[in-house]
Amino acid sequence: MIVSKLPNVGTTIFTTMSSLAVQHNAINLGQGFPDFPMSVELIALVNEAMQNGFNQYTHMNGYIPLREAIAEKVEFLYQNQINPDTQITVTPGGTYALYTALTTILQPGDEVIVFEPAYDSYIPAIELNGAKAITIQLTFPDYKIDWTEVKKRISENTRAIMINSPHNPTGAVLSATDIEQLRAIVKDTQIIILSDEVYEHLIFDGY
Repeated sequence: MIVSKLPNVGTTIFTTMSSLAVQHNAINLGQGFPDFPMSVELIALVNEAMQNGFNQYTHMNGYIPLREAIAEKVEFLYQNQINPDTQITVTPGGTYALYTALTTILQPGDEVIVFEPAYDSYIPAIELNGAKAITIQLTFPDYKIDWTEVKKRISENTRAIMINSPHNPTGAVLSATDIEQLRAIVKDTQIIILSDEVYEHLIFDGY
């Protein structure tokens, strides 16, 4: 008999929203569905690479020139130097990256603080690793984090705090003050900050 490790995971909100959009012939803003064709130039480049035999295994941490390009991008945009050999791992997608990070740091009994509403892969990934998600609700209209509540929810088992800015699905953006408060909370602790920055370039002016 197969026993699920995630018995309480049902239909995701994305499946529900997609179904409702089809039912009501509505524009689905609940998920990132591109409404434009793939770039002809990109298709040509992929085809050229495969024709030239560029389809074999690469380095375990990702294609080295790609890691170097990512390091250059981070330095250019954020003036932060990172080592492409020791500080970058390339994964086939953001959800895979999140799971890889969580399974690397978590042990059974650990706790991870998660702000809800949240991307629906966070909590299952935490629970699959035998850890527990400690949820803190973000509230309308600004969906700001209550850092006093965060301090209250931290325990000796807290292993990580997951942040997401711009936040999915509310769009809230962490301010410099938010970052300073988070930094103060984790200072002199072993708590890891896991930052989901999948929407780093989808941000309104003024933030």
